[in-house]
Amino acid sequence: MKTGFDNDKYLKIQSEHIKERISHFEGKLYLEFGGKLFDDYHASRVLPGFMPDSKLRMLLQLKDEAEVVIAICAEDIERNKKRGDLGIGYDEDVLRLIKSYRDTGLTVSSVVITRFAATPAVDQFIQRIKRKKIKVYKHYTIEGYPNNLPVILSRDGYGKNEYIETTRPLVIVTAPGPGSGKMATCLSQLYQDSAKGIKSGYAKFETFPVWNLPLKHPVNLAYEAATADLNDVNMIDPFHLAAYNETTVNYNRDVEIFPVLSAIFESIYGESPYKSPTDMGVNMVGYCIIDDDACQEASRQEIIRRYFKACDAIMRETGGEKEKYKIELLMQQAGIDPEYRTVVPAARERASAEKTPATAIELQDGRIITGGSTRLLGPSAAALLNALKDLAGIPHEIHVIAPSAIEPIQTLKIDYLGSKNPALHLDETLIALSVSAATDPNARKAMEQLPKLRTCQVHTSVLLAHVDEKTFSKLHMDLTSEPVFENKEKIVETVNKNRG
Repeated sequence: MKTGFDNDKYLKIQSEHIKERISHFEGKLYLEFGGKLFDDYHASRVLPGFMPDSKLRMLLQLKDEAEVVIAICAEDIERNKKRGDLGIGYDEDVLRLIKSYRDTGLTVSSVVITRFAATPAVDQFIQRIKRKKIKVYKHYTIEGYPNNLPVILSRDGYGKNEYIETTRPLVIVTAPGPGSGKMATCLSQLYQDSAKGIKSGYAKFETFPVWNLPLKHPVNLAYEAATADLNDVNMIDPFHLAAYNETTVNYNRDVEIFPVLSAIFESIYGESPYKSPTDMGVNMVGYCIIDDDACQEASRQEIIRRYFKACDAIMRETGGEKEKYKIELLMQQAGIDPEYRTVVPAARERASAEKTPATAIELQDGRIITGGSTRLLGPSAAALLNALKDLAGIPHEIHVIAPSAIEPIQTLKIDYLGSKNPALHLDETLIALSVSAATDPNARKAMEQLPKLRTCQVHTSVLLAHVDEKTFSKLHMDLTSEPVFENKEKIVETVNKNRG
């Protein structure tokens, strides 16, 4: 994949812009961090060259002045909402974030539960956080939010929330994902600070949508696809257009909340320092795109990837139809369909020809490598080995894992672990390959190609077991799957028939 983003330039101008914004306020600044702080894989996919930990690198320059507050919505805890890129729940991700921030030297001072409601799952989560010696605060649902300003700016609104005690001038408010209540947390603190005589400010660091790209630019459309479950809509910022006669892009939740923010600032300072939602932001991403075509292409791939994830979620009964329909509209706006993703027709064609599941991998140079189900290997394992052999220049007919090494693993799976399908999963295959690499030069050469699979595209003709999905994720390969469950008994029957 071509590099489309200058990450070094981004680190320089973004950090300078944040420091400049901090200087605009006296005493304390609440900085809302949208997206992922140190593992922003969505940004790295749609902006090739963006490093997932770029935001963290900038904050480490300010770590002595900063503390982190993590927001999580009670509803997301209750329904066990998961991060699509990591496959873990938001509650588990908060615990992971706490450890990761602390390991880097950032101070995590507290966790705030937004839209709080007492349930067994939420209560259990609170106890887990407290065992980490971290304070937990509760913020409540406000009737009529965000339009009922008299209630919001009262003791029954923000005044009802528990006040988050902070000690440092820069308070970074982040979350495991969108819709967690980061902005509401910041605004609540501004309101309560004012009542305590503290002069504090607010700024927003949100990577997407990119305010100085066109409304229907694929990068911005990909953001809508990524937040389809929230029903976010990119839109022209009407406040910025009225104030400056300049067209910029924002999204509906920021536009809706802007009058609230303006009212809060007016109550504190007598006037608002911001004339638009775009003014609130400190996002310099758009200035660091060096190959717009590369970023557009990567974003089209991301939209299709999100489409398949929405379809898969319906099959797994973890998602609804509305997300699928919205992303279908986004694909139309981008002028693409699922088969625009080249690995999709490749996997479909092989699966149709062999009447068994198949996997297709697109290498970084554009070559397509496929694999089908065999007696020894699942289709993803077969495709992965084929790709490694191709990259290493090993002829296809040469085995890098001896069949005699696979058969004992199959015996373990069937006779002792109760599996119905003897074919090896990806992780089992890689372990077998690593064992073979100790004595077989070809296996060792194949193993050495693994880093070259990073960012490669993958499509499978059936839904994969979670272990295979996680292995592709660990290899940093971008996976999509047809929303079809695998029929293991039928696969074994067909493979045996093909062999006969």
